[in-house]
Amino acid sequence: MLEGKGTNQYYITRQDSTESNARSYPRKFPFAIAKAKGSWVEDVEGNRYLDFLCGAGTLALGHNDDEINQAMIELLKSDAPLHTLDLTTPVKDEFVHTVLSLLPPEMANYKIQFCSPSGTDATDAALKLCKTATGRSSIIAFQGGYHGMGHGAMACTGNLGAKSKVQGLMPYVHFFPYPYSYRCPFGLGGEAGLNAACSYFERTLKDPESGITKPAAVILEPIQGEGGVIPAPEKFLQTVRRVTKELDIPMIVDEIQCGIGRSGKLFAFQYADIIPDVVLVSKAIGGSQPLSIVIYNPKLDIWQPGAHAGTFRGNQLAMKAGTVLIKRVAKPEFLADVIRKGKILENGLRELKEKVSIIGNIRAKGLMIGCEFIDPNAEPDALGSYPASGEIAAKVQRKCFENFLVLEKGGRNGAVTRCLCALNITDDEIKKAMEIFSKAVLEVNADVTK
Repeated sequence: MLEGKGTNQYYITRQDSTESNARSYPRKFPFAIAKAKGSWVEDVEGNRYLDFLCGAGTLALGHNDDEINQAMIELLKSDAPLHTLDLTTPVKDEFVHTVLSLLPPEMANYKIQFCSPSGTDATDAALKLCKTATGRSSIIAFQGGYHGMGHGAMACTGNLGAKSKVQGLMPYVHFFPYPYSYRCPFGLGGEAGLNAACSYFERTLKDPESGITKPAAVILEPIQGEGGVIPAPEKFLQTVRRVTKELDIPMIVDEIQCGIGRSGKLFAFQYADIIPDVVLVSKAIGGSQPLSIVIYNPKLDIWQPGAHAGTFRGNQLAMKAGTVLIKRVAKPEFLADVIRKGKILENGLRELKEKVSIIGNIRAKGLMIGCEFIDPNAEPDALGSYPASGEIAAKVQRKCFENFLVLEKGGRNGAVTRCLCALNITDDEIKKAMEIFSKAVLEVNADVTK
């Protein structure tokens, strides 16, 4: 019998003996959470942590938001149905019309497909939708992109870690370079690298000798999340939209992580002033509850009844909570505050970067922020960028956790620490997080450069 019931180690040991080897977060954050409120979580031993992970961006208003919880409590007390497949309810009707009302005017007549709870199902649904509507089979995706862990979604994901062990993924996916100035795929960087990415995309899709058949869709993230917080330049998004329109190729934007206010706009694609054909939304849209949807142009709506389903696509608690969430987040003053707070964090990180040699690049859009760590003792590449160091990022992450800050990594080699905090985080909490992060970075930098 295990000793120490009520300790973190007790629960971690039990989890290790019963759960899949595929679990990941407990390996980085070895604690058992007992309570959570706002931007804070408390483990079973009473330690309180600032949460800059927030369910991988799912908890846009932090843990146990009072207004959201009250809305769900009232629904539970009302004897309203909790799961309804795709049958309609007043709760669902309000959610749908709230979402549609907050889209750009050109999207007012778009349709919504409810999917199983995970974002990966929204990806698979969108791929099926576009393949059905176009009668085509190939898909264009981008290096560094992440779209989920299902067979179709993972086939469109750039990271090779999970895919290399799984044979027979969805075929005919072609990967294109995604603009990433710090590690430019063309070895150019800056405006030259951006222009090359735009030109390569257009020329390849219009080249009768490209070897790529006309695709059923082009899928991309306006801000790559798991790929290391890499915002697509507006010019690139506009080029992709213009070319796909000219060639009658549906454009899918994956807003699963960067959407619902995280970038400082309700949807990140709005920065480029484009209108995509399909928008994937999950994570934050359910107001802390599982939900994923596909928002799409009605011209694609030719699939037949039952073409896509999912037992839990009628999650009423998520729709009730999601309605409360998006009404608050969509307010201009709320979004302006997201940008303001993001700038505080970004400026703090840039100041820290000047003091150390292990930070190579800072990238930010609203409260979606990445800090890329490098090995300053190695040789830089032709652009002067030092190799990404997942080892150094992991040391910073571990020191942050030891000092009660939960922070996730991502990007090439896991070298980017990522901010996915609550959008309503306070200025004092931002200050506290920066103090912990700065202390960790300075200590690791001292070890690396001594």
